[in-house]
Amino acid sequence: MGGEAHAQRALKGMRGLELRGGMVDGFHSSDNRNELGYYFGIAMTTYAKNANKWVFGAEYLNRYYPYKDGRIPMAQFTGEGGYYYKFLSDGSKTFFFSIGASALAGYETVNWGDKLLHDGSTIQNKDAFLYGGAITLEVEAYLTDRVILLLTGRERILWDTSSGHFHTQFGIGLKFMIN
Repeated sequence: MGGEAHAQRALKGMRGLELRGGMVDGFHSSDNRNELGYYFGIAMTTYAKNANKWVFGAEYLNRYYPYKDGRIPMAQFTGEGGYYYKFLSDGSKTFFFSIGASALAGYETVNWGDKLLHDGSTIQNKDAFLYGGAITLEVEAYLTDRVILLLTGRERILWDTSSGHFHTQFGIGLKFMIN
């Protein structure tokens, strides 16, 4: 009689490459007054003890602000470095629930630096470097031993931004284990 073999998951030193994206500050609507935004990013994850992990990545966030009959885009390019603490998992190591804290730094541009609008108005907001952090709640679900589905909720807190200090993100992603 042979025993069952189980894959080794989330062991110290294991690394994964994440591709992620989602919505910012709301959900999609066809209304042109909607302040909808979206984001996408890439990150490298390195597992520490007890399925906790270090995450380092880059993210692009785009959000729109209604103006008369159109919308003005605001884009943020940020780098992230953070630590995620696994607080719950099932016995088969298929699902992991983590909470993370990250430092963020990057650059923000409003209307891609174009200060003059189509109606002759001038944007007073300036492009700027920004800094801050994020708190993330993440669920990892192993689809295979090397492919993981990610579901995330995140609150970004940034200073030196003209678009408000807080942005809420909801997203989905895939992580590919590389070792």
